[in-house]
Amino acid sequence: MDHGAVMSTRRSAPRAAKPVATARLGKAQRQHLIGKLIERNSVQSHPQLVELLAAEGCLATQATVSRDLADLGAIKVRVAGGESAYAIPEMPAHQVAPEDHLRRVFGDWVVEVAYSANLVVLRTPPGSAHVVGSALDRAGLPDILGTVAGDDTLIVVVSESAGGAAVADAMTDLAGL
Repeated sequence: MDHGAVMSTRRSAPRAAKPVATARLGKAQRQHLIGKLIERNSVQSHPQLVELLAAEGCLATQATVSRDLADLGAIKVRVAGGESAYAIPEMPAHQVAPEDHLRRVFGDWVVEVAYSANLVVLRTPPGSAHVVGSALDRAGLPDILGTVAGDDTLIVVVSESAGGAAVADAMTDLAGL
């Protein structure tokens, strides 16, 4: 019996096209995606989360999703209409740093600020770039897309609309330079 023929006889009517889960992401990548999905959707069950992951192209089982939710510290909370949905409490690393903390970190650790197009380069004493990068990441500034820290150099990627010059000026002020 031709296996292809068996497959074609099972489909009597065309199905609506659905995104197909194509990859198994690493644990950290999958958990990051789960966090984003929970933030954007009212996720009420493991099967629903498995479907949302599949729609994003990520293969995952309900057992894996269950472990990931536990690792993320997800809890069920009441949402509008009396339903319950998953939420992830803010972790200390994701809490917003107040501006005075950012000013103190910049004042203590940033020794030079330079820029080019949508990049800002911050120089620190050796071994200190990660301290400034972490403070910037936690500050949640809307014009900052991300940071990359080395030993004594931090690259800050800035939105094109803000531009490196304007953000570099603000960071120079924060550092008191």
